[in-house]
Parts: sequence; structure tokens; C-alpha cells
Amino acid sequence: MSTPQKNNKPIDWREVEQRLEAARVAIERIWMPTAEDTQRVLEERARALAREPERAEAAERIEVVEFLLAHERYAVESDYVREVYPLEELTPLPCTPAFVLGIVNVRGEILSVIDLKKFFDLPEKGLTDLNKVIVIESKDMVFGILADAISGVWHIPRAGIQPSLPTLTGIREDYLLGVTAERVVVLDAEKLLSDEKLIVQEQVGG
Repeated sequence: MSTPQKNNKPIDWREVEQRLEAARVAIERIWMPTAEDTQRVLEERARALAREPERAEAAERIEVVEFLLAHERYAVESDYVREVYPLEELTPLPCTPAFVLGIVNVRGEILSVIDLKKFFDLPEKGLTDLNKVIVIESKDMVFGILADAISGVWHIPRAGIQPSLPTLTGIREDYLLGVTAERVVVLDAEKLLSDEKLIVQEQVGG
């Protein structure tokens, strides 16, 4: 059995230092991004930041059903809209306010129909075949509101709903969420559904 011979070659400290320096530079290169990597990361961050306001704006939008009343554009939040129904076989009710147009039978359910033109004191317009009843409801109340025509369903930013216009005063202003930049009057459906003046008493005295 032979005894291993010792390597008596002197250590080249200069070479060791160069190797350590090379290793340090290599490690820094691993952790330090190139100019292209930095630009790519900055672009991704910019796109992410741009998407944040879009998501916030989308979260602050409300869906509305827009309709026409006496040539004016109105809207009501779709959360309160159960359905849109053709105005057919309307039965007038005696001893009710003028804005109560009558009652309709919607698939076996008797609903009162409110004429907002009379309630808001708007100009009268003759009924046509295009008239629709927008059935709105809450957990405690349901009735229909008359519309001259349905314009569509839209999403509008809540921040874009401004206070009432100076020309909208009196009873209408009390039932408004506000007016959009396109002059669409957004009604407060919750307030309409909770107003006792719009509750039709089914029992009429003889």
C-alpha cells in the first residue's frame, strides 16, 4: 500500500482571487436583469396599472333599462326591473289617483300600472302599439310603469350621474338618482317602490 504524495505546489492566490471575482460577476449577472428585461418588466407593470382603473370603473357601473316618456329619455336600474310587458287589456280603476292608469293581468298576476307622465306632470302623448309596461319590484312592492318605447339596456358609470338639471324641479327631482351627460334621467326605483302615494288600494268603497 503506497502513501499518497503531498502536493507541495504553492497556492496561487492571484488565481484564486480572479476566480472569486469571476464567480461574483457571474452571480450578479444572474440577479441583475438586462436592459431588455427591465424594459419588459416596466411595460408589464404599466399595463397592469392601466387595467386597475378599468376594473374600478367597471365595478362602479350600473346597468339600466332606458325608455322614453313624452320624448324625454329616462332610465331605471335593471336590478329593480323584473320584465318588460306589452300594454294589453288594461282595466281602469275607479276612485284612484289620475296617475294610476289601471291594472293588467301579467300571467295571472294583477299589477297596477303607473303613468309617470301624469305623476311627473309631463306633456301628454297618445298611446300607441309600441307602449310597454316596465314591471319593477322590490321585496315589498311590485307594479308597472308605462313607457312610450324601450330604448335598450346599457351600462353607465355611476360617477357620470350628475345632480338634477335646473329644469327638472318639483316632484320629478324627488325621485331621481341624477342625470347623465347624455341627458338620460335616471330614476330612483327604490324610492318609487317605497312611496306610499304609489300604493294602489285594492279595496274601493262603494
